Amino acid sequence: MKQTSILLSMLVAPMLLVAQTGGLDPADTVKPLADQWTSYSGDLSGKRYSALKQINTATVKNLSLKWLTTGITSGCGETGVAPPAAGGGGFGGGRGGGGGAAAPIIVGGFGNGDANNCGPARIGGGILFVDNTIYASAPDNVWAIDARDGTVLWHYYWKTRGGTSLATRGPAMWHNYIFFELHDDWVVCLDARTGKEVWKKEISSFDEQYFSSNTPMVLGNHVIVGTGNDTDRPAYIKSLDPETGSEQWRFYSTAQNPGDPGADTWASLDAARHGGGTSWIPGSYDPETHLYLFGTGNPTPAYTGGRGDGDNLYTGCLVAIDVETGKMKWYFATSPHDTHDWDSTQTPILVDAMFGGKMRKLVLMATRNGYFYVLDRVTGEHLITSKLGLVNNYASAVAPDSPLHLNKRGEVQRNPNKDATIAGSLVNNDVLNYPPATFSVDAGLFYVHEQNNLRIDYLTDPDPRGSMGLGGTGGGASLSWPTNIDAIDYQTGKVVWRHEVGGSVGLLSTAGGVLFLSDAGGLVAWESKTGKPLWHTQIGALSAPPETFLLDGKQVVLAATGTGLFLFQLN
Repeated sequence: MKQTSILLSMLVAPMLLVAQTGGLDPADTVKPLADQWTSYSGDLSGKRYSALKQINTATVKNLSLKWLTTGITSGCGETGVAPPAAGGGGFGGGRGGGGGAAAPIIVGGFGNGDANNCGPARIGGGILFVDNTIYASAPDNVWAIDARDGTVLWHYYWKTRGGTSLATRGPAMWHNYIFFELHDDWVVCLDARTGKEVWKKEISSFDEQYFSSNTPMVLGNHVIVGTGNDTDRPAYIKSLDPETGSEQWRFYSTAQNPGDPGADTWASLDAARHGGGTSWIPGSYDPETHLYLFGTGNPTPAYTGGRGDGDNLYTGCLVAIDVETGKMKWYFATSPHDTHDWDSTQTPILVDAMFGGKMRKLVLMATRNGYFYVLDRVTGEHLITSKLGLVNNYASAVAPDSPLHLNKRGEVQRNPNKDATIAGSLVNNDVLNYPPATFSVDAGLFYVHEQNNLRIDYLTDPDPRGSMGLGGTGGGASLSWPTNIDAIDYQTGKVVWRHEVGGSVGLLSTAGGVLFLSDAGGLVAWESKTGKPLWHTQIGALSAPPETFLLDGKQVVLAATGTGLFLFQLN
């Protein structure tokens, strides 16, 4: 038996060694963003700031289309074969999604295909670029695409069992492995060269109505995955071994056992165990401290009583955990005792910059409740809380610049009179949502989209037993003002400039002084310091944030819409 084990070890070891070489070197994911796009935010800092300068305020006007893909479709049915492509190939000779020989389709999953969305694929989330290959995704689908001409190299299609199906946040990569979460609660590891499955693991119970749409975060030899949905269940993230998928540790957003930290902020341990706090947006990673910083979602029930009067930790929080152990190092509650579904899941941004006359290791974050925060990312020390939104009124009714609605930790205190009532309460809607922010190192500005709406919240079910999850309330009389892009001075929290925009799916800033964003009609470039318009193209509404990288030594810009991918280069 011992000899057999030794023989197996000798056979397996070379296979693992092969798996650990080539493709994306994990060390590249912590380098400043430039040549490649290696994770959801480009690099693990969350800044979405590229050091590339070929495209700058003087040259951006010369951007022109290199290629586009049309006819990329999601798989459907028993076989996984998509309908015939409706469009042509790439612009300038590439096969794109519709011309030339069909790309191989690899089929996985446990459904029969009836629950999948057929037809054109809406690519979303982070799109990877490594070694001249683009890895893009839509719910239940991943594609490898030749970045030189838009040719689809392979297509992985998952036959889902159904359930909650929203947008995807995209794939992740480690050496020659691609990791991808499926909405029916599995994560797959694919061979980046072929699209074939290496392993797959269940993240959570499909029968308990979880869903999984987040981007796996690859941090050293840890693959971080998690759960979503607003159900009467505990929420958690967990770390998997990248080679085998075996679980390394699990972190719950709320107390699960007597004596767990935060248990005393709930009405009971049972309330905490069912308290929610899912994380459906990727966080950021500090390789020096080994801290993974991420946000947790709303508590459940979201709008009504049953949770007690405490802060309901650690929902609505920015949390820092040691990625080696899964243990929490510190937290900051961006929405203590949330009663408005203020998910705090926006990606935090890690910055080493001057603050108060000295260099500090900072984390910057703007959350759904319309507040901007600056903290010390090593200790969690609070430095700044400032208010965004033209009609943001959910916190205590004080002047916009007054600190009176903050507690001693700098956490925003809600105004209970703005909670849903039977008669109705006039309160702001989401000031922010999922579209990621960016931080320009050269401009020293934090950019984020700002929505401005008021609504009336009615309490339709005062009994918390009948209003679990997002139930128990209704809305009406929505009033809307323009959506803006805000440029914020991180040292003061003040908005330096605010410009109206038709819509936003996320932002990108560059060392060339350019801010890329989406508008209602397509891709737009502004001067990052002033917001002055520089260039635009009407390719249709974007479905994912713009990205930039080097292709054959030339800086290019990638954009995704509901009809496909568009790659722009300098003319």
